[in-house]
Amino acid sequence: MLNIQVKTLKQFGCVKIYREKASGADSERLQLEKLIASLGEDDIVVVIRMDRFARSNFDLFSIVKDITNKTVWFR
Repeated sequence: MLNIQVKTLKQFGCVKIYREKASGADSERLQLEKLIASLGEDDIVVVIRMDRFARSNFDLFSIVKDITNKTVWFR
C-alpha cells in the first residue's frame, strides 16, 4: 500500500515525501514531526489517505492546525 501512495504522490508532483510505518498504538511519529518542522510559508502538504495520516478526527484536526498555523496549504 505504501508504494501505491508514494507513486500517487509523485504523479501529483510532490518532491519531498515522508514515509512512516508505525503501529497505530505508537504515539511517536518522527517523520510527521520532521515534516511539520521542515515546512515553510506557502509549502503544500499533500495527503492521499486520511486514515494513514491521522489516527482519529481529533488527531487530524490537531495536525492540520499545526500545519496551517505555519501558513502552509493542506490538500
